[in-house]
Order: sequence, then structure tokens, then C-alpha cells
Amino acid sequence: MKRAKSVCGLLSFVATAACLAAAPADFKAGVGRVKITPEGPIWLSGYASRTHPSEGVVHDLWIKALALEDWRGARTVIVGADLIALPRAITDPVAARLQARYGLERARILFNASHTHTAPVVRSNLTAMYALDEENARRIQSYGDVIAQALFDAVAAALGDLKPARIYYGEGRGSFAVNRREATAKGMRIGVNPSGPSDHTVPALKITTPDGALRAIVFAYACHNTTLTGDFYRISGDYAGFAQLALEKAHPGATAIFLQLCGADQNPNPRGTLELARQHGESLAAEVSRVINGPLKPLRGPLRAAFLTTELRFAPHTREMFEQRLSDNNPYRQRHARLMLQAYDERRPIRTTVYPVQALRFDRDLTLVALAGEVVIDYQLRIKREYGEREPVVVAGYSNDVPCYIPSRRVLKEGGYEAVDSMIYYGMPGPFDEDVEETLMAAVRKVMKLVGR
Repeated sequence: MKRAKSVCGLLSFVATAACLAAAPADFKAGVGRVKITPEGPIWLSGYASRTHPSEGVVHDLWIKALALEDWRGARTVIVGADLIALPRAITDPVAARLQARYGLERARILFNASHTHTAPVVRSNLTAMYALDEENARRIQSYGDVIAQALFDAVAAALGDLKPARIYYGEGRGSFAVNRREATAKGMRIGVNPSGPSDHTVPALKITTPDGALRAIVFAYACHNTTLTGDFYRISGDYAGFAQLALEKAHPGATAIFLQLCGADQNPNPRGTLELARQHGESLAAEVSRVINGPLKPLRGPLRAAFLTTELRFAPHTREMFEQRLSDNNPYRQRHARLMLQAYDERRPIRTTVYPVQALRFDRDLTLVALAGEVVIDYQLRIKREYGEREPVVVAGYSNDVPCYIPSRRVLKEGGYEAVDSMIYYGMPGPFDEDVEETLMAAVRKVMKLVGR
């Protein structure tokens, strides 16, 4: 009799499982991708030390898009790009085109750049870092047009590919990021600081068909995409590019999309060679594969979205400050001073910068916060600490715009590259006002409230 009950129970379980597998999924999902590898030599981004355009290609660069439609019919797109940045001068017009053509709300379009330093310069990003002649400047301008069209086309392809889907979430752990803010007798420098704050969490989304076939993987890590240094002149996606290649090789037919988190003050360690970039990428891919092949959390709809802009204020500055720098021996500081004086001459000195903040929330299962700029790890840790107790929170940097580095109050007080020196290359007047962290967090709280947090 017990055996009969056991068999009946087993049959009931199998029948229930079959019904669950056949139940309508909460989402539809689609993927799109456009190759953006430039044709011919072009100036590479991220390092002021470079003296000439690129010399060949390690692997192709891509813009990839994941489109999601929840059970209410609300559509959202997440876009990852093998680029150093996606400035608002590009993302805002593309978002406007997508809204006009497909009815996508701005809150439901997330653009993220991997921050590879072996991809071309993107329009005005890091304006004062490069002394480009007319021909190289023309190529950069033309390439910006290519990027804008590719963003639109990748999203269009993803929206045209929408099919029933299930979405799952899991987390792994990375191994190679290290805090790079090293204290010395002369102040903070870019070095190796194993005792500094880091976050080795590797978030991963798994997108499948209703019957379980893998369609896409979205994964992320907080680490500068700078295994390769300024003496490397071949085009590549650095470790993030190698990770995507390895995942797509391990899971044929699936699209792998990388999102950069708040890795502004994190560097790969060790770094400096192509083989290390490959090793870091493949180790990250192996961890993502382990995660998506293990127990995962199903994500439900609806998918809520919020987007706003705030203004971050710079510390006070005067015309006289920049006039004094015209005699500086550093050519970058001289160039920066001329840019700032030009702004004063035109009666538009830079006092603030516009700053986008975004949040996406899957029911009560997962929240993705997207911050603009090169955001230091303190923000990722703080937002997770304040909002991550009841449900996972993923905090991306380099999203929707990259106006400059975004230091926390701690980093601002310590000084160094992320707080002060980098502003020269970004064409900003100087460090932020000390209220920068609380201004940003006030905006985060607003978008979190809008998505129900």
C-alpha cells in the first residue's frame, strides 16, 4: 500500500512539474548584436601616453542588446558595448529615436560600456587626453556616427526577436580585481592596495526559452577593463571581451552581454599582457558558467523602471586659477586651462554636471541600479548595504553617460587621480564639492522609491 502511494505521489509530482514547465513565462526576451570593429587604424581610448593609431585587431568589438517584455507588455532594453564610454551626446539622441520608433520610455533603456581601453575614442569622451590632428579627429567623429547607428540597430534587432522566456538570477565570485588607490608619502597614486575596498560579486542573469534552452547571459563585475596598458595598440575588449567570447563558445547559440559595475578604483591584478587579459576573461567566464549551471533564483514580472537626472556640483573655482596654470610645465594642464578659460570667455564656466540615475526592478526579486560615470566602489557597497538585505541589488557604473570620475566623500577627501587629477582629461573644472555623495544618493533614493523600494 505504501508503494502504491509512493508511485501515485511520484506521478503527481511529474504531472505537476510538466504543468509548470508548460505554464506561460512571465517574460518575452530578444537579443540583438552589431559588430563595431572599425575598419583601418583609429586612435584608441583611455591612455594619454599613446602616440599613434591602432595596429590591428585581437577580436571584434560588439554592441549587444537584450530586450525584455513583461506580462503587462512593458518593454525594457539593456545594452552592453565594448567601448570605453557611451556619452550622453550619443545615448540621448539614440534613446529619443527609440522612443519615437518603438515607444520605449527613457527609463526602460539602459546603456552600459565595458570601459575597455583598447577600443576607439568615443566622440568627446576624455576630451583633453588626446592631441588629435585633423584626420584622426575626423575618424573619431565618423566612428561616433557608427556607434549611434549600431546602438539603434542592436535594440531594434532585439525587439524584433522577442519570444517567450524565463529569467533567472545568481551570483558568483571574481578573483582578479584589486583596489588601486595606494597611499604614499606624496599622496594617493594608482597602484595596488589589497586592503582597500572591493566587491568581488559576479552577478549573472540567465535567459532561457520556456523549455530551458539557453538564449542569453548577462553578467557583470566591478573592475577597470585595463589588463592591457598604454603600450598596447591592438583593438580588443580586454578581459570583458575574452569573457564574452569564452561564454559564447561554451554555450553555443547563446549571447553573452557584459555590464561594468562600479570599478573606477579597481584594476585587474596582475595586468600588462594579452595573455593576462585572456586569463582574467576566461576565469570570469568559468565562474559565470558555474553560476548559471547551479541553483538560481527565478525572476518574476512586472519589470518596473525609473530614470532621472540630477546635478552634481563642482568645488568653487575662479578664472585666476586657470590663468595661473597656463604657465604649467604639464601640457595636459595647459590644455585644460585653455579649455576652462574659453568657457569663462563665453560666460559659461562649468559649475555642475548633469548626472543620470536609473533603476530597474524585477517584481520583488532583483533591483538593478545604473549610475553614470566612473563610479568608485564605495557607492556599490553603500547601495547594496542600504538596499540589499531583502533582495539582491546590482549596481552598475558607466551607464547612460560617462562625464567623469565620481568619487565618494572618502575618496574626495583622500585626493588622487579619481578625485582630482582625472578631471583634467575629462575637461571638467576640478574636484566635486564635498556634498557629491549625498547628492547622488538622494537621487538613488528617488529612483528606488519609484520602483517600490
